[in-house]
Amino acid sequence: MSQPTTPTSTMRAVSQDRAGAADVLKVIETARPEPGRGEILVRVRAAGVNPADWKTRQRGVFADGATPPFILGFDVAGVVEAVGAGVTLFQPGDEVFGMPRFPHQAGAYAEYVSAPARHFAPRPRGLDPVQAGALPLAALTAWQALVDTADVRAGQRVLIHAAAGGVGHLAVQIAKARGAYVIATASAAKHDLLRSLGADEVVDYRTQDVADTVRDVDVVLDGIGGANWSLSLRTLRPGGILVSILPFDDTFPAARAEAAGVRAVFMLVEPDHQGLREIGALVEDGHLRVIVDSVFPLERAAEAHESGETGRTTGKIVLTVTPTPGAHEVLPSGDAPANA
Repeated sequence: MSQPTTPTSTMRAVSQDRAGAADVLKVIETARPEPGRGEILVRVRAAGVNPADWKTRQRGVFADGATPPFILGFDVAGVVEAVGAGVTLFQPGDEVFGMPRFPHQAGAYAEYVSAPARHFAPRPRGLDPVQAGALPLAALTAWQALVDTADVRAGQRVLIHAAAGGVGHLAVQIAKARGAYVIATASAAKHDLLRSLGADEVVDYRTQDVADTVRDVDVVLDGIGGANWSLSLRTLRPGGILVSILPFDDTFPAARAEAAGVRAVFMLVEPDHQGLREIGALVEDGHLRVIVDSVFPLERAAEAHESGETGRTTGKIVLTVTPTPGAHEVLPSGDAPANA
């Protein structure tokens, strides 16, 4: 009879020791984390790649001031390996997804992640690990912007910029599920996709002046910033709201927003157990699907970053994580070993 495999005390991860281009990302061997009180240890199956990742890589600093060496990544889909003291939500073998610790270091580009249990939720039924790994940060951003911040309601007109991107394509579906009339901006090649996701009207920002084409909007979700803030304000009706997922700077025309009688707010996404459950319910009810542009193994994280930085992807990029040979693995209920 074979003996059970002893859990390893180390893991593979993708780290950087300095700021720079994608080639600063290297595979390293590092200590495996352990769950503290109220935390779970998750064996990572997939990790989403987000603009926040390559921007942090380029700047070489996290929001809390942490500097290299560090491990990037916020989106996690995986299996609970162990639970810390006081955790009642999960047990080993549970499939989970989440956006732990954002905007501080979560270390998702690794074989294991340890984080507060309530930064995760059960993986939605019918969603595979790659799709689940693509979902948390982008979907929570869209949910918290449209639902928690703007309180989108049936019959309202909602404008979503960069609607074929990671946040945008999910925002289209969330706004539609709330009963809104959805207007999306994207290049012409992506219009059919956006209509299939529920967009009522699609505007080609390359050939059309969005502010001249779109009027009387109740809510704008803007993930572009810069000159686009001014454009967005022109589309809003009095009493409307612009939700930016980029921080305002000196270029933002605050006086124009005040004169137009509209609100403008910057929203930073945060870990949200209940929000993840709401998103999962939309997935299970068939109202939300995540588009995965491309999938790379963990070892090719640098290529994944280079692809994302082109700005030409549709939906999300995902890294897949396979366990180190000989490492301990807890199989979730319903899964079977490959050779079963």
